[in-house]
Amino acid sequence: MALQVRSLNPALGAAVTGVDFREPLTPAIQAELNAAWMAHLVLVFPDQPVTDAQHVTLTRVFGEPEIFHQDIIKSRSLPEIFRLSNVDDDGNLMPPAHPTMQQINLARRWHTDSSYRENPAMGSMLHGVEVSRTGGLTCFINLYDVYDALPPHLREAVHGRKARHDFEQLSRLAATRKLTDAERKAMPPVWQPLVRRHPVTGRTSLYISPIYNDAVTGMDDGDAVALIEELAEFADQERFIYRHEWETDDILIWDNRCTMHLVTPHDPMERRVMHRTTIVGDGPVLPG
Repeated sequence: MALQVRSLNPALGAAVTGVDFREPLTPAIQAELNAAWMAHLVLVFPDQPVTDAQHVTLTRVFGEPEIFHQDIIKSRSLPEIFRLSNVDDDGNLMPPAHPTMQQINLARRWHTDSSYRENPAMGSMLHGVEVSRTGGLTCFINLYDVYDALPPHLREAVHGRKARHDFEQLSRLAATRKLTDAERKAMPPVWQPLVRRHPVTGRTSLYISPIYNDAVTGMDDGDAVALIEELAEFADQERFIYRHEWETDDILIWDNRCTMHLVTPHDPMERRVMHRTTIVGDGPVLPG
């Protein structure tokens, strides 16, 4: 069966059929998938009942899987698997007050994965193992289009500036579990351009990650926070967004270099098991 790519939204997102991720992918198919990824930013692969090991192998088609620096979310059996789940490794439902859940729930705010690394993540791949029926949609923003549409005062505000991306900002937002010394040392804050150029497409996009951004060069903290909030509010328009309603064994891959995402709330007593791999960055952020 030939690979078929169908656009899901004018802004971004395409469904891809005609491939089985339990089987080896030919070089030709890999090239087609990469081209579709660059064109649509988010790819949706329905009905892909892969194991975690197959998920990791598939990730390597696109790049090297990242090993997360926190044990509270990393899978015990496969360190490449990042568990976005309200069920622990032993199958027990975690209450909303559990520290892991409080951190995971910050994904309900717009962000881009691993922006706090010196070389931020290239992409992410998420497998819907047990999906929610009471919410839990994953929503994506096309940051190319956002940058192109910025009003003059915001375009001037971001030009030539950098934002700080600090993993510890999660602890400040959740106001619960503090980072350990080891976690803090593993992920010191980094500064990234607010406007970046994509290393493959050459296109220019806004680059923010509001759950990690707490400072902007040339601004006091209050003005910096206000700018990030205004940028996030501008980006949060339907014309820039694709909202994915999950089916069991959907696999999604997205480009962290030109998108933001969030998950919508769902019933915390409904099991939701999502396994993610994160693709190591292909180099430092290129200023736009």
